[in-house]
Amino acid sequence: MVGGSAQHLKQILEQEIITGALKPGTRLDEISLAKRFEVSRTPVREALNQLSTLGIVELRPRRSAIVAMISLQEILELFEVMAEMESFCGRLAATRMSHDEKQKLKAIHLATEKWVHQKMPDDYYALNMVFHEAIYHGAKNNFLTQETMRLRNRVGLYRRLQLRAQDRIKQSFDEHGKIVDAIINGDANLTASLMKAHVSVQTGSFKDFVATLSWNSIKPNKF
Repeated sequence: MVGGSAQHLKQILEQEIITGALKPGTRLDEISLAKRFEVSRTPVREALNQLSTLGIVELRPRRSAIVAMISLQEILELFEVMAEMESFCGRLAATRMSHDEKQKLKAIHLATEKWVHQKMPDDYYALNMVFHEAIYHGAKNNFLTQETMRLRNRVGLYRRLQLRAQDRIKQSFDEHGKIVDAIINGDANLTASLMKAHVSVQTGSFKDFVATLSWNSIKPNKF
């Protein structure tokens, strides 16, 4: 038995979308979801509305909702904004995180190494989210933290898929190491630069990732 409030259902579905358990274009039928969670259709409808405001579910009049499909142009635009927001978080975190918080960040980073060696991108991604969230919270700006996490959730599926590109998981780990060192040293400018490059759409790793996308899971470009 699952049950729960609309917020609880929203969290479960959001996580399934971010991790790819629910893929772009997947039909989200209210009746089926209500049976699955053993609730009425009301909290299901509310959860889908909340996911729609995040941009990860598309509500269609008189038809079932679907996991949102996104164009390549939209992916590029979202990643450009994500790079700037993460850069800002890193800049603030470098001077605002406590010694203990910096050491915890380093520990999270080191914990991901085994998944790099075992070449397990999904397990790496789970801790990768924890790593980035530690930096978001380390910025000590609640509004920035929430907005960055909101956008992260919007592009989460594509960031997870990016780790499947050749050698990307190792590159990501190495980039994290440099970010950790910069934060521990309190170098705000370097941290900001490294965080932006880590997410930037201009990097070769991102271009390699785009080339591997399943084109039937995203919308055609608008131009």
